[in-house]
Amino acid sequence: MLRRRAIPVLLISGLGLYKSQKFGDRRYVGDPLNAIHLFNEMEVDELIVLDIDASRQACEPNYELIEHMASQCFMPLCYGGGISQLEQARKVFSLGVEKVSLNQALHAHAGLITSLADTFGSQSIVASIDVRHGLLGRAGVYDHLQRKNLKPSPKDLAVRAQALGAGEILLNSVERDGTMHGFDLPMIEAVAAAVEIPVVACGGAGKLADFAQALDAGASAVAAGSMFVFKGKHRAVLINYPSPEQLAPIFDTEGPSC
Repeated sequence: MLRRRAIPVLLISGLGLYKSQKFGDRRYVGDPLNAIHLFNEMEVDELIVLDIDASRQACEPNYELIEHMASQCFMPLCYGGGISQLEQARKVFSLGVEKVSLNQALHAHAGLITSLADTFGSQSIVASIDVRHGLLGRAGVYDHLQRKNLKPSPKDLAVRAQALGAGEILLNSVERDGTMHGFDLPMIEAVAAAVEIPVVACGGAGKLADFAQALDAGASAVAAGSMFVFKGKHRAVLINYPSPEQLAPIFDTEGPSC
């Protein structure tokens, strides 16, 4: 059985830590290294760090910052942003990162996923799929570079990512990003039922009950940004994470088999 996880997602731009809402309306929330130190103390399960500008600006990963983060991160670290070549991923792994998250490669460099999986193992490769609903309510895969939905359905792209060699799916709802209004449960259910690899649900978490609902829908793990960096109705910046006692009733049950 899979071990269920609650994963903070940190968005970086330059050297700063930001939080977005619906993939826009960025708010500066501090220093990523400080957030990592606090999450170390809280003994979080895993950490995802995404450079939200690297691919858009056609930049390589910021290796110096990644090295600083990995050296101070005492939990498994997944990094995404700007990886378009095998050697870039190799350098990121050499700095102490356990997983790489690939988004644009699914659209433009699909063969890279297979090459990375063959070289580093599928368990190290996360396929990141962003989902946005169109005018008719149909869920589509959102390309943040072109700022439009693409033809493959999220389910079909997840199946393709699995076939290419990805070992995990990071499934993110554009419309629920930063809202803290709950996950897109039908989307999670559809994708999780279509693949055999773990699905990490992201986008919309605001309370522990949301985690339980996402796991019941078929997710193997849950990820959140706003829930772990904001506190209270005024969204004051405060790094936080549930205690083991709070998570136990949600996580101490059988997860989906892999």
